[in-house]
Order: sequence, then structure tokens, then C-alpha cells
Amino acid sequence: MISPVSRIRPRARSLLVHTPSALASAVLTTSLFLGTGSIALAAISSEATGTRPLGQLDEVTVTGTRSPMRLADVLGDLTVLNRADIERQGYGNVADLLRNRAGVEMTRNGGPGTNTSLFVRGAESRHTIVLIDGVRVESQSTGGADWQNLPLSQIERVEVLKGPASALYGSDAIGGVVQIFTRKGSGRTQLDMGVGAGNLGQVKADIGVSGGDRRFDYAASLSGDRGTGFNGFTNAKSTSYQPDKDGWRNYSASLRLGGQIAAGHRLEVVGLKSRTDSGYDAGKNADDRTLTTSEAARAGWSGQWSPALSTQLDVAESRQTLETKPSSPYLSKTRIRTATLQGFYKLDERHQINALVERREDRLDNTALVPAGSDERHDDAIGLSYLLSAGAFSLQAHGRHDDDSDFGRINTGTLAAGYRLGAGWRVTAAAGNAFRAPTLYQMGSVYGPNLSLPGVAPLRAERGHNREIGLAWEQGDLNAAITTYHNRVSDLIAFGAAGTCRSTVGCYGNVARATLQGTSLKAGAQLGPVGLSGQLDFSDPTDDSTGKTLQRRAKRFGSVRADFQPTPLPDWAFGATWQGSGSRWDNAANTTRLGGYGLWNLDARYSIAKDWRLQLNVDNLFDRRYMTANNYAQAPRTWFVMLRYSPSL
Repeated sequence: MISPVSRIRPRARSLLVHTPSALASAVLTTSLFLGTGSIALAAISSEATGTRPLGQLDEVTVTGTRSPMRLADVLGDLTVLNRADIERQGYGNVADLLRNRAGVEMTRNGGPGTNTSLFVRGAESRHTIVLIDGVRVESQSTGGADWQNLPLSQIERVEVLKGPASALYGSDAIGGVVQIFTRKGSGRTQLDMGVGAGNLGQVKADIGVSGGDRRFDYAASLSGDRGTGFNGFTNAKSTSYQPDKDGWRNYSASLRLGGQIAAGHRLEVVGLKSRTDSGYDAGKNADDRTLTTSEAARAGWSGQWSPALSTQLDVAESRQTLETKPSSPYLSKTRIRTATLQGFYKLDERHQINALVERREDRLDNTALVPAGSDERHDDAIGLSYLLSAGAFSLQAHGRHDDDSDFGRINTGTLAAGYRLGAGWRVTAAAGNAFRAPTLYQMGSVYGPNLSLPGVAPLRAERGHNREIGLAWEQGDLNAAITTYHNRVSDLIAFGAAGTCRSTVGCYGNVARATLQGTSLKAGAQLGPVGLSGQLDFSDPTDDSTGKTLQRRAKRFGSVRADFQPTPLPDWAFGATWQGSGSRWDNAANTTRLGGYGLWNLDARYSIAKDWRLQLNVDNLFDRRYMTANNYAQAPRTWFVMLRYSPSL
């Protein structure tokens, strides 16, 4: 049955998957994992790509513990993508950057501006938290972030934490966390300008300036990206079909200011706004558009009170607006406000304790909400973490208590441990639970439970219970990792039969279960001027209630990349990526099959002169025709050329 959101806005969003999702590991790892009954190990590895040295693991990250930590010490399956990785992505947005990374799949209804879903470890798109500079962004109508509205030009770094993280971040983190960091100024004033063009009528331009010293730093940027696109909807028999091109326009801006107000004390203000206007087919005689706006702002104060004690106070707000017109008019607005106080105390060089107090307030304005067309709720939370690093052994324990004004109280926790075996080997273990609160739309719309009816109960939070096991190895310029995970998700909210709500079309209810289990393999090598990296995921996603394969998840997917910087041509660098996916089912009944695909993407960079460089991209080199959602074409062969000028002033 089609969800009510899709019914209100036909073709504007994907056919939202309300059934559960799952991943199954390969036979060998499943028997090892389930047969021993041990808790899981999360392999620690960064995806080494491009010019970043494969053995460089001393980067500092924050997503894994909500506090600064060396990447090599993180107890979680964490992928880090830096600015060099981002600049190599000539076509698309953040979802295109992440697709087919280890444990991540993407589906899209056409071109870059159309509705996009990202599945982390087979979990629903709404089960992944998206943070922009620490600000949570999501929709309280459909749930999850608007991936199609996250541009690349303002981004400096992306961290992807795979696996449940509600013990750190609260609701939504059943599948993982994607944290996006915008650019931050330091040193001399740096100007960065880019202009590019390609086929499909694509034109892109951006400009940014950044700089600073110990007392004050700044970074600001503006960007625009537009294209005439291609015909994304292919079902000529549909009453919505139009043989036109579905183009897009995206405009975005960001600002980041920071200042040292006293020794050890810093104030920072961050803001970002992005707006996407994209075409889709809803009526034969209309130019139907989807308008998506994302806004995020944060004010933060970090204080170093002593060598052992530091704090971080943040006040943040995000707004998500979705509008479709003219054939299928729809308007939904989400506002999320948070206030967070964190404390970090180092007992000594080996022991650290982190504490958190957080307030979250959600508001949704949507005409389907009854009776007033708007609804609000709040959540109060406290959290505590213990971090231990004792030579070869490390331990991390996280616990959190949330009290939601709508569905009540819930406790989450994660326990992880790691041990360095020597000779470059490291083994880690993790187990924990997570939850996803029902959206305000699911609870308060005409499709939500009608509590005035006898025997009808409020929606419960969706819950996940995860275990992981894995092993990582690194020796010089070689590395490899294997991660296997098992995540049981219960009380999944799906759109089902009518009878418990005000609508006669259907109702939301806690009716589904899933088992998300799978195995991810990653490896990398630096062989002289050639850098190699790859990842491969094995999965068997299954709906526990029906035994059917889950919608739009492939059983196999992965990618391989090669980077080459020839010694005779020091100003040139070349790269090639192969990304592939097995077949998948588009519907819950497993009657509509989407074929597998393999794509070749090429890129080259040329340093023209000091501060000048040229980027060339060819994606889908052999013009492969494929779909990630039935009746929606994906981009044909695309080429793009970008000229950048980055002087220090």
C-alpha cells in the first residue's frame, strides 16, 4: 500500500519504504557470529582514497564519541571523507559522495534534485541521523533528512558512523550517523573560487573566503548549481508521464565565525541555508516542481576550565520546508531546536568521563495534522560516557536516558572494547541498542492512531538491538578490515490497513520487524604512484514478518578505486572508480525486479599554475541504463569540467 505522504504528493517523493529493512551476512561469518553467541566486533578503518596516505590514522574525529578522538582510537565503523574526496565528485550531492561506500546504498527518483534515500547498513533512510556542524536536520513529516538538498561546495569533511548510536545522539540513530562539517578558517586569508560546466545543461559556480588567527577566524561561501537534467520518469503509460527534462536548481550559502573571548574560551556561530528547485512528473500539462529548503544554525561556547575539565554549550535550530506545485500542491514545515551542555573530564591520561544534558523541541506544520494543522513535542535527555585507553586495550561505555513528551521514557546504551594484537592487527567488540521516535506526522495526522477509539494505543518508538564483530589490519601502506553486524529492529512503523485512525485509506502502526545483518569488507594499498582501495558488502535483507527480501536493498554491492600520479607528469593526477550493485526488489511482494548494474567513473586533476587547477569528471562512462527505483531513470553518461582558483591573500 502506498504511504499517505506519497498519496498526497504523487511522484514528488520516492515510493517511501515503510516496511522493515535487513541485511544478512555471508554464510561463514553468520555461522561464526551466531554460533558463538559472542558480542560483535566493529572494525576500525578509514577509507583511504585519493591523495590521503593509506596509513595515516592520526586524524581527529568527533562523531564516534561526541568528543575529539584520534581516528585510530575510535571504537566504531567510521568512514571519513575529506575535501580532496569531495572535490573529486563532479556530479550530484552528498548522497552521490556516500553511495556504495562500505555499508551505504542510495536510491533516487531521477536526477540530483529529486527525492533521495540513503540506507546505512540496510536501515531505513529515517534511521540515520544527519548533522551539519552538530545541528540535527530532518523532516518530521516523512522522517529523515532531505538528502537531495545537501550540496558539496560548502563541505570540508564528512564522517559516517555506521551502527546504532542512540546512546550518544538519542532518537533516530538505528542505522548510523552522518555528520557534515562546513569549512573553518585558519591562517592567512584564503580565497577559493570555482566555475564549471558539463552536459545535461549543468553549470556550477562557488566562491568562498576563509582565514583567521588564534583570536578570530571566519569562513563564508556561496554556491549555485543548475542543470536542465534528463527525463527521470519513464513510465509512458502513466497519467503523470511527460517526455520532458526534469531539471534542477540549487543555491546555498554558509557562514562560520569564531572568536577567543578569553584564555581557553571560544565562541562560535555557524549558519547554512540551501534551497533546491527540481522538476518531476505529476501532470501532463504542468511544469511540476519540488521546492526544498534546509536551514541550520548554531551558537556554541567551548570552555577549558583546567587541564582536566572542559565544557561545550550549544544552542541550535534547523528548519526543513518541502513544497510541491502546481498539480499536487503540498506544504510541510519542520523546526527542530536543541540546547546541549556537555562536560569532558580527564581523570588521568587513560581515563575520561563525558556527561551530557540535552533539550530538544520539534514542531511540524502540515495540513494533514488534526485538528490544528500543527503539532509540537519535546524531549529531555541526560547521558554519561566512560572512555578508557590503557595501552593495547581500550573500552568505551555510553548510556543515555530520554524522556519524550509524547511516547515516554527510554534508555539506551552501548559498550565497546578494542585490543591491539600486535603486528598491525586490532580486534574490537561492540553491543548496544537504539530507537527512533515516531514522527509528529505519524502520530498526529489523519493516518495516526485515533486514541478515542477503544483498544487503540499510541505509536511506540522503533527499537534496534545491535551486535558487531570484526577485525582490522594495517602494515605500512597496506590495510584491510572485515565487519559483521547483527541488528534486530522491532516495532517498526509501517503504513497498513485502515481501522485505527481517522482515514479510510490506511493507518500507521507498529506492525513490522526486521533483522539487519551483514558483512562489510574493506582494503587498501599504496603501490608506488598507484593507490588502490575497495569495499564489498554481502547482504540478504529480509522482512521478518513475511520472509520477503526488503525493498530496494541489494544483496551485493561495492566499489573499487585506483588513483595514479605519474612521476613524469607531476602536475597530473588520475583516478578511476568502479561501483556496482546486484539486483534488488522494488516492492514488498518481490514481484518487481530492478536489475543490477556496474558503473565506471573517471576523473583527472591538472595543476595549471600556482593556485590554479582543473578538474575533469566522466561518470557512467559506458552510459549504462539502470534504475534504483522502478520507472525512474538514473543519470546517463555525464561529463563535467571545473576550474578552481585558490590564492592566499
